[in-house]
Formats: sequence, C-alpha cells, structure tokens
Amino acid sequence: RRSSAGIIAAKMGVLRVLTPETIPVECSEPVDPKALETATAVINSIRERGEAALLEQAIKFGELKEGDSYTASKEELKFAFDSLSEAERGVITRVAGRIRVFAQAQRDSVKDFENDIPGGKAGQLVTPVDTAGCYAPGGRYPLPSSVLMTAITAKVAGVKNVWVANPKPDKFALAAAHVAGVDGFLKCGGAHAIATLAQGVGLVPQCDIIVGPGNQWVTAAKSIVQGKCAIDMLAGPSEVLVIADDSADAATIAADMLAQAEHDVEARPILICTHAPLIKAVDAEVKKQLDLLPQPNCDTARAACKKGFVVLVDSMEEAIKVCDSIAPEHLEIMTKDAMEVGMKCNHYGGLFIGRDAAEGL
Repeated sequence: RRSSAGIIAAKMGVLRVLTPETIPVECSEPVDPKALETATAVINSIRERGEAALLEQAIKFGELKEGDSYTASKEELKFAFDSLSEAERGVITRVAGRIRVFAQAQRDSVKDFENDIPGGKAGQLVTPVDTAGCYAPGGRYPLPSSVLMTAITAKVAGVKNVWVANPKPDKFALAAAHVAGVDGFLKCGGAHAIATLAQGVGLVPQCDIIVGPGNQWVTAAKSIVQGKCAIDMLAGPSEVLVIADDSADAATIAADMLAQAEHDVEARPILICTHAPLIKAVDAEVKKQLDLLPQPNCDTARAACKKGFVVLVDSMEEAIKVCDSIAPEHLEIMTKDAMEVGMKCNHYGGLFIGRDAAEGL
C-alpha cells in the first residue's frame, strides 16, 4: 500500500517531507564517525601529554590565551555572580531553587532497602559517586541552565566533588556555577575537556562520571571514555519532535521547532503528522517566523531546518511507531487526547504534553 506521504513532494519550502522509510539513518546514530576519529586523536594526546595537550587544544580553539589559567577559582565565580544586576541574580537563584527541589524529589524516590533471604539479608544501598564532571556547552549562546541542571543535581545526590566544564564561560555561566556550589570549574570544552575530566589532568581530578549535553565531538569523546568512567548517555544532535494532528496550531508548532533549531546548526526540528494540510501551514509559518529572528539566530535556525524534516503518516499509531524509532531528545504532543498519545510513546528524553507545554519553557 502506498503511504499518503508519497503524494507530497519530496521537498517544499523550508522543510523536507519524508516517508517513514526515508528517514535518515543518522537520526538513530548518536556518534559521528568523523567526529569519533578527531576525538580519539585528542583524547590520546591528553593521555600522553596531559596539561600541555589540554592547553594546546584550548588555545587552538580560542578558549584561552598563553598564560591563562584553565580553571576558574571560587572567588571568580562569586565575583561573576556579584557583578550581575539584582534581577539577573534573582533569575538564576529562582531557577536554581526549582531545580534543587525537583532533584531532591528524584533523589528521595530512589531508596535503600533490605529483604530477608534464607540465611541472611539482601539489600540495596544508594550511594553517590565521589567526583562528577558536568559538561555545559558554550557554542553560540551561553547556557547557564546546563550548569545549574547538571551541577545542582550532582550536589543534591551527595557527590562530594563537582566540577563543571564550560568553554569560553561568560559571567552568567560562572555565576550559575557559584549558585550551584561547584567545587571546580574548567574553562574548556570539546573532546579535550571530556578527556581531562575522564583522565584527571593537573588541577582537574579524575571523575567517576561525566554528564551533560554537548556537540558531536563531545558525544564522540564520551563514547570513548565510557570504559574509564561512567557517562549519562550518548545524546547525538539535539532535536525536537512534534506529533500533531488536525487539531494542532501551525504557528505554535513552527515556533517550537525554531526554538530548538536556533540552538545549533546541527539541531533537528522534526514534525510527524496525520493531517496533510498542516504540513503546508507549518512550513509557511516556519518561513515567516525565520525571517523575524535576529542574527545569528536566523542563520543558525535556517541551517538546522535543512537537517530537519516532516513525516506524513496515515494514523496516530504509525506516528507513535515512527517517533519511537527516532527516540527524540524532546517530544511534544499536539493532538486531540494528547495525554493518551503521550503515554503510548516509549522512547524519548523529555515529554511535553499539549499545546501549552512548550519545550522551550
């Protein structure tokens, strides 16, 4: 049977239209082969030459200048926080508080237990690791949220020594690290930062686990070091996937897709829908809203849209199946009976149910 998606042109406007059979293979492959090759060379260099190799990489990528320290002191972190306006300090502090409450609820949900067994007892002890490395991307925009979400979670878990790695940190990232109460701050990123956290180099201790998002070189590096230390996951490029039907609002879908697309040129905005007219409406809205974005957001989002796509399916069951095969980082449900549809999806990072549950919030 020919899918209804076959009726739609292969490309229209800004977004590609694909069938379930033509979804790119890389959507399910988190590690890029070329990035893996580069990351391997960097990690081997750090292993062999330690601080010298770290500084060489950091200077090469403009993270440091000759003579700069590759770490930030706690005094520098506090100075950054104190330099913010009262309103800016308030935002970071409020967000940190919300994250801390949620992280504590997560920690409280995982408990020790003990069962009687013949001849004795068997049980579970939940204990924190000693040292955690929290990676926060730098890239085109500062992401103090990544500092807060990783470092605070580690602190609430009871980790004794929490380090953050962040390339070219601005005052907001440094201030967020202060509020999170980190023990150390590495002012570098990329594969060389992951190698440093995993290996332990100079002032930076060897970490028991490395967590946090990053680009393709960070992901590749994490895939290499995971035999030496634990990692959270291999996330691959960031993406948002929206499942929609004829009840969905095209402007809202377009706004949420672009909110993810402006993160990075490698991000993927994806739409799976059961209603063909919605595709044209969303594409028109994406084009309209793209033209309203400031720079560099506009160019970044436009490039990311070339990586994204739309899939037209014949039923909600097929939409769920296609979504599970992609396993997106962020999944939004904009359908009738959105909760029911969301509960049938199994493979995703974060689930956002209903039109008002925007992933960007």
